[in-house]
Amino acid sequence: MKDPVKRIEAFNRGRYPAFLQMKYTLMRADAFAFYRGTCHLFYEDWPKDTPLNNAPAVWVSGDLHLENFGSYKGANRLVYFDINDFDDALLAPCTWDLARFLTSILVGAHTLNVDQTQALSLCHSALDAYVHALTLGMIRSVERSTSKGMIRELLVGLKQREQRAFIDSHTEQHSGQRRLKIDNKHTFSLEKDKREHILEVLEAWRSRQPNPALLKVIDIARRAAGIASLGLESCIVLVEGKGSSSRNLLLHLKEEQKSALASYTPLKQPVWENEADRVVHCQRRIQGTPPALLHSVRSDDKAYLLRELQSLQDRVVLNSWNGKIQRLDELVSTMGAITAWDHLRSTGRQGSAIADDLIAFAQNSAWREPLLQYAHVYHDRVEADYAAFRKAYDAGGIKETSQ
Repeated sequence: MKDPVKRIEAFNRGRYPAFLQMKYTLMRADAFAFYRGTCHLFYEDWPKDTPLNNAPAVWVSGDLHLENFGSYKGANRLVYFDINDFDDALLAPCTWDLARFLTSILVGAHTLNVDQTQALSLCHSALDAYVHALTLGMIRSVERSTSKGMIRELLVGLKQREQRAFIDSHTEQHSGQRRLKIDNKHTFSLEKDKREHILEVLEAWRSRQPNPALLKVIDIARRAAGIASLGLESCIVLVEGKGSSSRNLLLHLKEEQKSALASYTPLKQPVWENEADRVVHCQRRIQGTPPALLHSVRSDDKAYLLRELQSLQDRVVLNSWNGKIQRLDELVSTMGAITAWDHLRSTGRQGSAIADDLIAFAQNSAWREPLLQYAHVYHDRVEADYAAFRKAYDAGGIKETSQ
C-alpha cells in the first residue's frame, strides 16, 4: 500500500503554500479533520471490483461527511438545511455517498463525543432513514417549519441573526467607504496583480448579468475556510451598496479543480464546459432550492465557482446533543433522509437511474451489511493513515511546495 503522506503531497502539489500549510495543520488536529481533508484517499482506495459498484447511478456529492451538511439561503430567500458541498460532485453509484458518510460517523466518533458502539448504532440509524426515504419515493426538503431537534435550533437561530450583522462582522468603514476586514485568520490581503486579475474576471462576468449595477465590486480579499479546498484560490468579495451594510452582499469566489472521484468512477460523465460548470449543474440537480447567486466564472486556465457567502456558523455543532443520544440519532437520521431525497431529486438526468430503480434498490437489503462492513474496515484505515500523517507532520516531513 502506498505511503499516505506521499499521496497527500502529490494530490496537493501546486497549491498556495501558506494556505496549504494551514490545511496540513488543521488535518493534524484529529482523525476526523484528516478525513475531511483527504477525500482523494478514500476514492483512491475504493475497490474496483466491489458489488457496491453495482448500485444505481445518481448525482452524488462525492465528499459526503457530517460537516458537509448545513444551512443556506435558497433563491426564494428561505433557509434550508441540506448537503452543501459539491466540489467533488459527479455521476457515481449511490453507495459511494453512503460509504463516505457512514465512515465519517465512525471516524468522527470523538468529535461527536460518542464511543464506537454508539457510532455504529448511529450508522444503522442513518442507513435506516436513507432506505425508508428511498422506499417511499417522495422528495422533501428541510426548512425551519419542517425541521426538529438540533437542526431546528440551528435554523431558528439563523432567523434571529440579521444579514446586516453578518455583513458588519466582515467589514469596516474606511473614509466613508465600506471595506473588508483583514484578520489574517480567515481573511487576508491580496497581492496587487492578483487583485487586478480577479477584478477583471468579475467585471467580465458582471457585464453579462441582467442587472450588473447591483453587483458592483467594492473590495476583494483572500479567504481561508474549511479544510479540503485550502490552498486553492479563494476570495471573499464585497459587492454593491454605498456604505450601508443593508445594501451590501458578500460573495465567495473559489477555484474548482477536477473531482477527486473522476479517475475512479466507472460511469461515463457528461462533457462540462469547465470544472466550475460541473459543480453548478450538479448542485442544481441535487439541492431542492439552490442559492440565487450560483455561477460558473471562467478565467484563462482556471474555473471559479461564485456564490453568496455562507456563514461559518451555519452548521450544527455536532457535540451539542446535551447527553441525549436521541438528539444525535435524530440528526444523523435526518442527514440520511436528506441524502435519499437528494439522490431521488437527481434521477433521470444524463445517465442517472430513475426513481423506480432506487426504490427497488432500497427494498433489497443485500447491500447493507457489505456497506457497513466496508465503512468499519475503512475507518481503521483512516486511523492508520492519520497516524502516519501525524508522525510525518510532527517530524517536519510534510512538504508545502507550490511546484
